[in-house]
Amino acid sequence: MSGYNPYDNVVATIDRAAKILGYEQSDYESLKHPERELRVSVPVRMDDGSVKVFDGYRVQHSTVRGPAKGGIRFHHAVDNNEVKALAAWMTFKCAVVGIPYGGGKGGVVCDPTKLSQNEKRGIARRYTAMIAPIIGPESDIPAPDVGTNAEVMGWIMDTYSMIKGHCVPGVVTGKPIAIGGAKGRAEATGRGVMITAVNTCKALGKDIKGMSVAVQGMGNVGSISALLIEQQGAKIVAVSDVSGGVYNKNGLNIKEIVTFLDSGKKLLKDYQGDVERISNDEILLLDVDILVPAALENQINAGNAEKIKAKIIVEGANGPTTVEADEILDKKGVVVVPDILANAGGVVVSYFEWVQNIQSLYWDEEMVNTRLKAILDDSFNAVWSIAKENKVNTRTGAYLIAVQRVVEATKLRGIWP
Repeated sequence: MSGYNPYDNVVATIDRAAKILGYEQSDYESLKHPERELRVSVPVRMDDGSVKVFDGYRVQHSTVRGPAKGGIRFHHAVDNNEVKALAAWMTFKCAVVGIPYGGGKGGVVCDPTKLSQNEKRGIARRYTAMIAPIIGPESDIPAPDVGTNAEVMGWIMDTYSMIKGHCVPGVVTGKPIAIGGAKGRAEATGRGVMITAVNTCKALGKDIKGMSVAVQGMGNVGSISALLIEQQGAKIVAVSDVSGGVYNKNGLNIKEIVTFLDSGKKLLKDYQGDVERISNDEILLLDVDILVPAALENQINAGNAEKIKAKIIVEGANGPTTVEADEILDKKGVVVVPDILANAGGVVVSYFEWVQNIQSLYWDEEMVNTRLKAILDDSFNAVWSIAKENKVNTRTGAYLIAVQRVVEATKLRGIWP
């Protein structure tokens, strides 16, 4: 969709929630404007000896409830409007699950699949140095996102620590466990999607066992979601990655597929099994009970929403559904559980990791998962209740809670000076 600006989605959703809550424009006007936007140039010495300059961004949308929190993505389509939208979604994601963070996001315009390990490390380290003045455990804590992982977070932590002259593990979350990462963090977002899918079925008086599920996107979030949802007794009939998708109406062998994808630079188009080949567009239109879009933004839009047959959509990605598509799906009676609730497991366990770094006291994985489930269960129940009470969909319900919490914090703190 040429000219599509995801930040317009954010503003439209804020306006809708604020109107229902009865706020005056002045009560929430600041939420439409990020507090800080930084654009940096990232020069890197490439393996062939040349110097290439990459564009980088870091946006802090709101810090009224605590330090900014949000991922860093390495992707060729990163731009400032996307990063602004992602930062704002993080503000509301943290608010809806009640953890004391604001929203931030960052990214570098690059294609990590075409970079060597050395080149990727160079980008991560120089980008960190360029945004170092505005990040830190008390101000802004990055985490992994599309195109980055625990290893990249380790490079960022080390770079920041070298600048400061001492080890600062709390500057990022999603790190390797050996250097201060939290047990369960790598699976947390996918685990949250699973918990939310189960809770949605329960709220609708259904059992997830035997339900058919399609997952678009087999990165960290999609693959863990698929594995854990399958463990709940559901049948994963289709999955996809950037190369396309595979489908089997009787169910896929998800463990085998994930093992295949993790065994090097392999794509689903190379997977050999009892499957039919489908496209990323087709996977969204399958006749399934549950659809998990876990790829990029704007996948479900005005062009395909009318054709979607899934009864429940649990958003594993950030912003996969446009405002126009939301309206269409709502009229069709599709239950859409929004990203700011459905994929909040990652930021909840990131918060746990940050707390552990500050305390230098670490928890076992069972404690992490138990506390994660308790927070997500409570958050889901609150969103479901307020949505029913106000006769709105779950996305609006989630934003009613989130916007109210951020506006309340803004009012209590006041406008300085």
